Amino acid sequence: MAYLQFNKGELVNLEYSLKREVLSTNHAGGYMNTTIVCCNTRKYHGLLVLPVANFNNDKFVLLSSLDESLIQHGKAFNLGIHRYGDVYEPRGHKYIRDFEIDKCITITYRVGGMVLRKEMMLANNKAQYFSRYTLLEANSPTILQLKPFLAFRHIHTLSKTNMDAERSSREIPGGRAFRMYEGFPDLNLQLSVKSDFISNPDWYYNIEYKEERRRAYESTEDLFVPGYFELPIKKGQSIIFSASTNVEKPAGLKAGFEKYKEARSSRESFESCLKIASKQFIVSDGDKLSIYAGYPWLDKNSRETLLALPGIALWGLGDKQKFNKILEDFIAREGSFPDSGGVKPDVPLWLIWNIQQYSIYTGSTKGVWRDAGGIIKDILQRYREAKDGSSVVLHGNGLLWAERRGVALSWMDAYVNGAPVTEREGYQVELNSLWYNAISFALELASAAKERSFTEEWEPLRKQVAKSFVKAFWIEHGDYLADYVGHEGQNKCVRPNQLFTCSFPYSPLTEVQRSHVLKRVQQELLTERGIRTLSPVSPHFKGEYDGDEFSRNSAYHMGTARPWLLGFYIDANFKLHGNAFLTKAEDLISAFEEDVQIHCIGSVSEVYDGDPPHQPHGCTSYSISVASLLWAMRIIENHKNRKI
Repeated sequence: MAYLQFNKGELVNLEYSLKREVLSTNHAGGYMNTTIVCCNTRKYHGLLVLPVANFNNDKFVLLSSLDESLIQHGKAFNLGIHRYGDVYEPRGHKYIRDFEIDKCITITYRVGGMVLRKEMMLANNKAQYFSRYTLLEANSPTILQLKPFLAFRHIHTLSKTNMDAERSSREIPGGRAFRMYEGFPDLNLQLSVKSDFISNPDWYYNIEYKEERRRAYESTEDLFVPGYFELPIKKGQSIIFSASTNVEKPAGLKAGFEKYKEARSSRESFESCLKIASKQFIVSDGDKLSIYAGYPWLDKNSRETLLALPGIALWGLGDKQKFNKILEDFIAREGSFPDSGGVKPDVPLWLIWNIQQYSIYTGSTKGVWRDAGGIIKDILQRYREAKDGSSVVLHGNGLLWAERRGVALSWMDAYVNGAPVTEREGYQVELNSLWYNAISFALELASAAKERSFTEEWEPLRKQVAKSFVKAFWIEHGDYLADYVGHEGQNKCVRPNQLFTCSFPYSPLTEVQRSHVLKRVQQELLTERGIRTLSPVSPHFKGEYDGDEFSRNSAYHMGTARPWLLGFYIDANFKLHGNAFLTKAEDLISAFEEDVQIHCIGSVSEVYDGDPPHQPHGCTSYSISVASLLWAMRIIENHKNRKI
């Protein structure tokens, strides 16, 4: 019995099944994404979505969907499903008997005496989608018909009928090649056995994507159907369908499917699901490795890369080599001071945190100063030398001041009508927590390497930062930390940014102060799906993340719950309470086991409503959500084994 599965009753209930999505990636920037009944509900959905070199490697939906039909005695039973307005047609989901995900996605259909199994996945490091069809039961001669729906459009746009689309195709071994527009690669649709292609080019109008309508975006598109493939299929026979930018050898499709399937890991538990999800974020581009922030629409992002990398590569996969490779390629791409033109002043300090996480994972600082000391010193010095007018400057009290009018200079970077929702100008609590931790870590390394000149230069500043931090941020009559200190003084909103200084290996707070902070976070911000971005006590709190773009952006950092913050919360509590926190930590993580069967099956979402029942939103599979849970699971495991 598969760990991730759904029964017929769940599948035929579209209110249930259309909220659950599946994802398969090729680890090279391409993906397959649809719902568990293969009805696309987003413009981002498709069976073959790829970066296209001629268009800046932006992602494009080439093959949107594939409608299968089983034909006996001249009668066709269409297994596909599309939404047109409020109508679903055809309604092939009613034939689904069961669904499961293990190494690949498997759907079983029953139509009268016919039982068809469909297995779907992408090839690894190749632009190729596979479907394998096996006729398990049949009492009469049966024909399989496959009708491709082509899009050839950017993931953020929608296709409309037009005169520019190339309606013809050319014959290739085992199938046909299509290229709707100039600049695109050929889409080669092939089968492992001989088939007939019946050309019947036509547009299917006004296919609607339910999730886009809910998010108040344009939600209907026209898709081009060039015709259909038709071939007999016998009981016990398996047939492979391939969609690829390369012309494949039909005789090799069966072995190719088996090779790629066997190379995949099984989803046997909650933890194995998270590890497989984490691998999907690691993307290769030639000999370069990077981390995608989230599926289906996010790409590489400097902050998300550094927040996700330790949890994915180290704590999740236990792969030091991959961690080092991704970090090296990140620095080569972004530079040693990756602040994205001054709009992300915290990111260089997260780079130092990554180096620190590596030393914690390995249990040793040996060689770290030799290998990374130059980068660490360069980053610290760049902050120290920042001039007035920069987005971040070092003030005389030792704290970093971040300010650029009209620009969000933290991870809370949502905009409404061109203005930041949470501007946070001034001394940001997490930025200065990172600053103190980075200086302290550098001093630890330099001291061990006996680099006396560095310690003599930076130790006085470390002491000054510690003193100024408490003076600036501590709210005496509230026993917690201000979110930031601006021109008008302390901002006393209870937010999760104060959490980091309780988790980082070096904190300017006393044990008693950290205890107070964690108690406030637990009382006002902790939920079953992560840490809220704002306390419900605030009059600005928004408990639901839904509606149009204005409504969503207004709520994005104003109360949504974030799983990625949970790792820092669990780490901070173990530092303070030790194994006394073990049961609570296990409960917090196990609550997410239910979640891998909601939204994106086998993964964890980007954000959740701050109010119960904490519905998932945003990216259906989000790198730092997955990374944080893997990190937390390793912390729990290590405490169980009394390693830390």
